[in-house]
Amino acid sequence: MPIDFSKIPTPCYVIDELLLRKNLELIRQVKEAAAIDILVAFKAFSNWGVFPIFKEYGFGASASSLNEARLAFEELGVKAHTYSPAYEERSIADILRYSSHISFNSINQLRKHGEMADQNGVSIGLRINPEFSDTAYDLYNPCKPGSRFGITAGELVGGVPRGVDGLHFHTLFEADSFALERLLAVFSEKFGKFLSKLKWVNMGGGHLITKMGYDIRHLVRLLQDFKDCYHVEIILEPGSAFTYRTGYLVSTVLDIVENRGIKTAILDVSFSCHMPDCLEMPYKPVILGATDEKAGRPTYRMGGISCLAGDYMGNWSFDQELTPGDQIIFEDMIHYTTVKTTMFNGVAHPAIGIWSDRSGFGLIREFDYQDYKNRL
Repeated sequence: MPIDFSKIPTPCYVIDELLLRKNLELIRQVKEAAAIDILVAFKAFSNWGVFPIFKEYGFGASASSLNEARLAFEELGVKAHTYSPAYEERSIADILRYSSHISFNSINQLRKHGEMADQNGVSIGLRINPEFSDTAYDLYNPCKPGSRFGITAGELVGGVPRGVDGLHFHTLFEADSFALERLLAVFSEKFGKFLSKLKWVNMGGGHLITKMGYDIRHLVRLLQDFKDCYHVEIILEPGSAFTYRTGYLVSTVLDIVENRGIKTAILDVSFSCHMPDCLEMPYKPVILGATDEKAGRPTYRMGGISCLAGDYMGNWSFDQELTPGDQIIFEDMIHYTTVKTTMFNGVAHPAIGIWSDRSGFGLIREFDYQDYKNRL
């Protein structure tokens, strides 16, 4: 049953259960075919209201903070693989309680917290910087000069410190398996000599496994060959892939304004508050029923409801003129959205819901004044 958007109150993020399950099943197939561990990266998606679905597929979790590690334990029922650029004294004990693995960003952090991690039976890793990344976006490049992330091979001239079980790198962004192959060639050259004494390698995120055209067979073969060569466990945490193209942000046109021939549809959502990656990247989302600007067709910017002057994007063309009350449906608005939203200006936070082929729309969460007030 296709989504009936007319039955969905706006603003609302809507997860399509059927699309979500297709992604989860594909990722599970990779996990089983390559005999590796795959983790749900909470930094990309942590809407625990749908974790009962995730539990059916047997994934672990990766966390970047105490809150994420605790959520993994309480709502997904697993201890997290945790990494942070640094750990606070006040939270490290609790982080270890909710973690099965912990990766340290520097030798200093290892020296400071490693003994406690070992005493708690938590597997210790080091985040490394292979000084190589395929991404063209500096915002998402952890290997550019001056990076605060990870230990370079030059810092391990004496070998990997005692007590360390694994190495962790994360340098890809929405990449294919061939980008991983190029990265592994660099990693093996610089760090391969250390792996005989280690138990695992965490290859981080950025693996967009569920994108159409991704070469799954190549990925599985690549991972199998790496395991055969180095005899270590492999861990992936492919963030966006779990919820890539699995849902929407449904909004309503509140007004149409025009200035110097430019028409803007003002919506009940905000790019700044609810779709921050659109402005940070930037990237232009797809709107159902619209195209990129075409001469001779009704064309509009989309304007957010906040007072930020730059809270808009454009342009899109439609088959007919927009009017207040029309719905604007943004595609692929589940990963890296709800985890990054704000309540700037006190703007109403979109509800979160799920669409099931069996039961239609189900509301997971609404937000009200108390949610705004209690944050402050």
